Amino acid sequence: MRVNNKEIEIEEIIKVVYDDKNLIKMRKNGIYLSDNQVMTLKRYGVDYTKYSSIKSLIFDIERILNEETNLEDLEAVSKSLSEIDYYKNIKK
Repeated sequence: MRVNNKEIEIEEIIKVVYDDKNLIKMRKNGIYLSDNQVMTLKRYGVDYTKYSSIKSLIFDIERILNEETNLEDLEAVSKSLSEIDYYKNIKK
């Protein structure tokens, strides 16, 4: 397939679209997380599977952030989860 005068394979397009590590997915416990967020949480010893709500996960992440400094990647996860929680639970 040609796109913008470049030959691109359909398999490559599918790989980019479906293998995106930043794509947010609902996990088995009902919390929306991307693969990159899961890896960040694992790096800080946070097992997202033990949480039944996004609020309790955010609470524990914020506890870690209050105890340690310069955890920009974990802070980004907290902010993203807070936004997801806000828009998921806002009255429309």
